Amino acid sequence: MRRVLVLTPFFPPLAGGGVHRVLSFVRHLPARGWACTVVCAGEHDYWVRDESLLKQVPPATEVLRVAGGSALAAWLRVRGKADSGRRSGGAFAPLRSLADWWLLPDSYAGWSRRARSVAAARASRGDVHAVLSSSPPDSAHLAALDVTRTARLPWVADFRDPWVGLHFRKPPTPWHAARHAAMEASVTGSADLVLTASRTHERELASRAVGKPRRLLHLPNGFEPSTSTTQVVDRSRFRLAFTGTLSLMDDMGTLLDALERLQGIEPRARDALRVELVGPYDSDWEARTNARGLGSLVRFSGPRSHAETRALQRSADALLLWKPRGDGYRTMVPGKLYEYLDSERPILALLPEHDEAAELVTQAGGSVLPPGDAEALAVELAARLARWREAGRLPDARPAWLGEYARERLAGELARALDSLVERA
Repeated sequence: MRRVLVLTPFFPPLAGGGVHRVLSFVRHLPARGWACTVVCAGEHDYWVRDESLLKQVPPATEVLRVAGGSALAAWLRVRGKADSGRRSGGAFAPLRSLADWWLLPDSYAGWSRRARSVAAARASRGDVHAVLSSSPPDSAHLAALDVTRTARLPWVADFRDPWVGLHFRKPPTPWHAARHAAMEASVTGSADLVLTASRTHERELASRAVGKPRRLLHLPNGFEPSTSTTQVVDRSRFRLAFTGTLSLMDDMGTLLDALERLQGIEPRARDALRVELVGPYDSDWEARTNARGLGSLVRFSGPRSHAETRALQRSADALLLWKPRGDGYRTMVPGKLYEYLDSERPILALLPEHDEAAELVTQAGGSVLPPGDAEALAVELAARLARWREAGRLPDARPAWLGEYARERLAGELARALDSLVERA
């Protein structure tokens, strides 16, 4: 059996959207001839944890934990708690700003240097056949770049999202922008294979003059098909749910505006509607919700186990989807979208026109509204409340094409790509 060395900070028991893609690789690659060694962060180095995910890691997986080394890990050690799932956005904003100035490419630069040494030592034992690095954070790729140059191993650079400091955040100075661009080009131009989670990002990389990848593969985030049919449904309420991180999400404000307007359109909405927000969140949003008198409508549940979150998706009457705003985010297809589609529940998405994620929602029969349009969302919610009162909870059709995005099948594509790289090398 061949072995792939995987570099990524986020791995169980750490949780959040960035964990599940790599976890699925580790789960499904061994059946296709690839054992996995994972170099990751320490067990308490992120503010969101899910101990239940550890049960999904195959016992044969070799896990090398490199604790500390990131700005967030240091902050959590000072605060003394990493798993509450609730943080102050006001406290994190200056930390993020400082990191943008002083830590390149990101706040995991220190972790990257330490992980590089651990990964290089593991590769030197001689039984590693390829390296895979997954971002964000992008510093994971820089560690892999150094390891593969020394060990002369095929390298796969996996971009769950584009280079964060260049595309999702505005570099503080032209010098910073140039450094980010050079780092990104060194990764995309040096890797033997670059994976993208969206076709939009794939097309963008393919069109580049500098740092154009040698080989590109679109590998969507996908989903693990749900194996549970258990649903706890409250038929006395119309339950609207959002699952995922609520940090840096402007359309949380759109939701609050829409709920206020909804009560003008439908005075009985307060008695019938409940909004469940499951996942890590900035405490500022909870304070704003209560200040506007919407605390009885909106519940911030914080992080739940992945199984609990999937069960909530299946039991909701409708699911909310949005993502951070900005031109850079056009390349992002939220990983939870595929889970939403698997839940067979209606989707209400606040997404721009001609957005890749919006196209998937539309193909599946969901509703796409403009980001920031509280009036349109209020009208849509009023219409859905009326239909719910007339007909009760109605199932949504599971798209026939969704099976193409099952992670077991996607891991098979990755395994074939890894085999090809090794054979060519």
